[in-house]
This record gives sequence, structure tokens and C-alpha cells, in this order.
Amino acid sequence: MYPNPAARLILLQVMKKSPLFVLFVTVFIDLIGFGIILPLLPFYAQHFGADALLVGLLSTSFSLMQFLFAPVWGRLSDRVGRRPVILIGLLGSSISYLTFGLAQSLPILFLSRVLAGIAGANISTAQAYIADSTPPSQRAKGMGLIGAAYGLGFTVGPAIGGLLSHFGYAAPAFFASALSLANFGAAWWLLPESRDRSEKSRSMKLALSWQRMRAGLKHPELGIFLILFFISTFAFANLEATFALMTARKFSFDARANGYLFAYIGVLITIIQGGLTGRLARRFGERRLIAVGLFCMIFGLGLLPYSLGLKSLLLVLLLLVTGHGATNPSISSLVSQTASTEDQGGILGVAQSLASLARILGPVWGGFTFDSLGFQYPYLTGSLFMAIAFGLSLMAVKRQSNLREPA
Repeated sequence: MYPNPAARLILLQVMKKSPLFVLFVTVFIDLIGFGIILPLLPFYAQHFGADALLVGLLSTSFSLMQFLFAPVWGRLSDRVGRRPVILIGLLGSSISYLTFGLAQSLPILFLSRVLAGIAGANISTAQAYIADSTPPSQRAKGMGLIGAAYGLGFTVGPAIGGLLSHFGYAAPAFFASALSLANFGAAWWLLPESRDRSEKSRSMKLALSWQRMRAGLKHPELGIFLILFFISTFAFANLEATFALMTARKFSFDARANGYLFAYIGVLITIIQGGLTGRLARRFGERRLIAVGLFCMIFGLGLLPYSLGLKSLLLVLLLLVTGHGATNPSISSLVSQTASTEDQGGILGVAQSLASLARILGPVWGGFTFDSLGFQYPYLTGSLFMAIAFGLSLMAVKRQSNLREPA
């Protein structure tokens, strides 16, 4: 505990005036742990005899739990508040990383990713926290904070994981576990609740509501944003599951080199989502920004496996991550603006469930095409899916233009 109660009270009052900063730090530290594990996971799985398809299934187990639990955490946060759900997730992350480090077989490795998926499913709660704390005009900028935290976590985490991998695959996991536990303690002390008692939903429906998902997809505005979120996440999941395998085969990069590449991706995400997305959304609108971002991702994914060397690989990643960084916060912003105030957590949970479903299917597809067709095909098919999403985004832009036209 803080040694001076008066100083602690003053600090808490400051944090209440800037809760997004505390949330940013909390999510950032949490994603450092995620970033530490990500570049090591394919090599650790191969250590236990897994092929590319099993590596994809390992990612799928994580995403399946996110798919099942994102609406649960979202609705629970509507009921009991955002802070308790975020704290549960941080503690669960610490346990999952500890299990990862102690794994002596592939089934235990799968168990660790299942636990991590359950704990990490509360990202929708963090987004709902932002929706509670920002006006609609600032929503894209607020959602960009999650992306910036994600990017910084990707910058620091993979670099730490790459360095600690020299001491074995367990060492980075133990470090991530300790970091998550420390983050839990700090959030317990500093993170304020974003909702008043009067704002909390009275609904006790915490389970995944298929009716809610169907209703969202049928909604003329919300439906297209949810579909775009699903397609773009599915395509990007091909990269997350197979990127380290692709660079190992094409460039002979090891876990350390891939850690530095993921750190580079993290720097780009931080710059784009933390500094540019909010400004561009205010100037051009979220819908146009989504269309441009998806267009960049078409070529970023398609060109990635044909990079001739490190320099061209870095340039293609710049194009790809720029598109991804512009797209996801803008979609989340539009989803939250469409949802009612008391249902923010539930609707954002549905969006995250669809994204998790995409991460379930994407790695399986990526692993299958990598093994059966060649290392280029996860990215070529991902580019095709992005082209479909781009066409849908143009429909959303046209719809907005038609609504603005005078009768």
C-alpha cells in the first residue's frame, strides 16, 4: 500500500480526472505479456512436435475462448461495472502465463492458451470503459488508445520475449506472469470505476446471446460494421498465426528475429492508432478511413510473401499495418456509437466475439493453406478477403452520402 494516505488520496483524485490514462497503462502492461508470448508460440509448439496446422489450432483455442467469453464479460461489466471485470482478466492472464511456462506437453500448452483466451476476452470491457468516458466525437480517438496500447505492447513485449528466449521458452512466460500479477495489483489500487451505480444494467443475461448477435447483423448500420470487423480480423489472423513460420522458411529468422519484427509492427501500430487515427477520423470520417485502410491491407497482405529481403519486408509491413491501424479503431468507434448507452459492453462484446470467431477460423485456414498449398497462400487468400471487405466498405460510404443528400 502507498505509505502516505493523504498522498494516495490526492493521486486517486488525479486518476479520476484522467481515467483513460490509467486504462491505457493497464492495457499496455497486459499486452506486453501477450506480446512476449506471441513470437515464441510457434517455436514452442514445434518443440512439442506441432506442425503448422496444430500451431493454427493453438491460436484457435485462444480465440475460441474469446469468442465464448467476450459477450459474457461485456454483459457482466454492464451489470457489476468495468473495473471488477478488468481485474479478473489481469489475474487470469497471470495464471495462464504461469501455466504456459510450466507446460511439459502440447495439451498443457493448449490449456494455457485456453486460460489466456478466457482472461483476454475482456478487451470489450476496456472498449466499453472508453465509451463510458468519451463523447461520440472523441470515440475514435479513445478507441485508438487501445490500439496504441496494443502497439506499445507489441513493441516492448516481443523484444523482451526474444531476449529472454535465450534462457529457454519458459523464462519469457514466467516474466509475463509476474508482470501481469504486478499489473493486477496496480490496477486494483489505481483504476477507478467508469460507471455510476445508476448506469449499471439490471439485466442478468450474461451468457452469449445469439439473438443479440443476429439482431446486430440484421441492423442496417451496425450489421455492416460487424461484418467488416469479422472479415478484416479473419484476414489479419492469417498473418498472426503463420508469420513467424513464413519468415523462418523464407528468411531463416528465429524467435529472436521474429520478436524484433513484431516489435517493429508494434511501433507502427502505436504511431498510427495512438497519434493519427483520431485526427484522420475527425477530418475524413470513420467510414472513409475504413475504406482506405482496407484498400491498404489488400496490397499489404498480397505482397508480404513476395518480399525480396528485410527492407522490402519492412516496407510491406508498413503498408499493411497502416491499413490495419486505420481500420479497427474506426470500426469499434462506429459500433459503439450505434449501440445504446446501457448496452455498450454487450454490443462491443458481440463485436469482439465476431472478431474472436474470425481468429478461430483464420489461423486454421492459415495453417491449412500454409501446409497444403504453400507459405504464400495464407496471405494471398487474406488479400482476397480484404478486397471483399473493401467493396462492403464502399457501400457504407455510399449509404452515408445518400443519407446526407436533401430529399
